[in-house]
Amino acid sequence: MKRYGFTLLEVMVAMAILAIALTGLLGSQSQSLYAADEANFSMVSTFLAQEKMTDLLTQDDYLTDYSGDFGEQHPGYFWRAEVVQSDFSEIETLEGTEYLLARIDLVVHTENERRSFTISRYVLQGQGNTK
Repeated sequence: MKRYGFTLLEVMVAMAILAIALTGLLGSQSQSLYAADEANFSMVSTFLAQEKMTDLLTQDDYLTDYSGDFGEQHPGYFWRAEVVQSDFSEIETLEGTEYLLARIDLVVHTENERRSFTISRYVLQGQGNTK
């Protein structure tokens, strides 16, 4: 009498091959989601940082530290601007006007600061003092 079917060993080997294939597939899916999330953060934070830097430079007192969020349009994104005076903070031109040289570091970050993006800009602000 001949029996047709699979032995327990054949079923276990097939399950092991299937488990190895699914593990690789799910790992690659996870990496793809992580890469897409990082790319999205890089793109959004770059545009938000450029927009906020432009907003700061149009204010009269942009050489002060600020921080805030981006409102309801971009929940979970926050920013902070730090002003660092340069080593040669006072520059005198030939006309005798003094200027202050400072670096503005604008950091866009997530709520838990797990990810952040920084842009810097050097600004020269005139003091109006003439000799």
